[in-house]
Order: sequence, then structure tokens, then C-alpha cells
Amino acid sequence: MQEENMLKMSKMATPPIMDPHTANILICYLLYKIDKPVRVNHLYDIAVGSDIINYFAYQDSIAYLTEHDSVELRRKDDETEYYVLTENGIRTAKELRNYVGKAYRDKLVSAAFHYFARIKRESEVKINYIPLKKGYYVHVRCLDIGDDLLDMKLYAPDYSQAKYLGEQIMLNPAGFYGKILDAAFSNREEPFELEED
Repeated sequence: MQEENMLKMSKMATPPIMDPHTANILICYLLYKIDKPVRVNHLYDIAVGSDIINYFAYQDSIAYLTEHDSVELRRKDDETEYYVLTENGIRTAKELRNYVGKAYRDKLVSAAFHYFARIKRESEVKINYIPLKKGYYVHVRCLDIGDDLLDMKLYAPDYSQAKYLGEQIMLNPAGFYGKILDAAFSNREEPFELEED
């Protein structure tokens, strides 16, 4: 509950950026801080999807940054398009960052780290919801190169509880997997109580 209130307060304190010039600085700053190519759709999701930059300001900003050689659009072998910061963009990020409030800069970088962490979790853990006559199975697979580290089903009495269980697992899949191992390694046979005659 407290996190929800903090999130609401944060959104009110930092409404979406409407000015393309401010968006230019923020996008350059983000790419500078991340220091790696970012997929076109990922940058959009981070900036617009998290309500940090307004859709129209973002579109104007990306057009301006690519046209003025601050951000370069590149294509990988698999035809995936990425944005890469150029020397002009690096200068913009370093010299103009203070023209945008620290709250916006921190919020955008934080949104990016959370976004990339979620993508990583989703590539390493797969969750499916299997309907039953009464309830659902939450099918959890923790993936590794070549083999599954974990493949298990958990029962939930209805879809909403199954979905909640899956969401809780996805918050920290490594922690979930670690707790299962801890429970297995610390599991002991129950002692027999011998009654005296």
C-alpha cells in the first residue's frame, strides 16, 4: 500500500515531459547512463510506457535526435533496430543534463533498469496458467542453457489467485528457486516418537 502511495506521489510530482527539447536531453542522458545500444521498441516502452515522456514529445525528440546526429539508428543481423548514442549525444547528456530536474533523470534511468530486469526475468522464467476442472495449475519453468533448472506445477483454486502467484514468483525468480533449494536441503525426516510401555 505504501509503495502504491509513493508511486502516485511520484507521478504527480513528475508529470510527463511535454517539451521535445527536454525530452532530447533526457533521451541522450538515458542512453549515456545505460551505455549500450537500446532496441527501438524498448526505448519507447521505457520513455512513453512509463509515463515519463509524452508520446508526441517523444516522437518529435527521436526525429530531431536522429536528424541532427545525436542518436543513430542501427540494424543488427537479425534486422532488429537499435538506437546508439553518438558523440553529439554524449556531449548533450554531459553538458545539458542539469537543464532537466534530477527527479526526471533518476525516474527515467530507474524505469530503464526495472524494464531490462523484467525482460531478463521473462527470458529466464516461463509461467503458464493451465485450467483444470476446479482451479488452475501455475506451471513454472526456470530455464538454463540446454536444460531446465526447475519445472513444477503449483495449484491455485482460481485464475486470479493463479495469476497473483505467478506475479509473485516473477518479482524475484532467483529468490523463489533458492528458497525451494533451501527447503529441499534443510528438509528432515520426521522423528518417530517411541512410547514407553
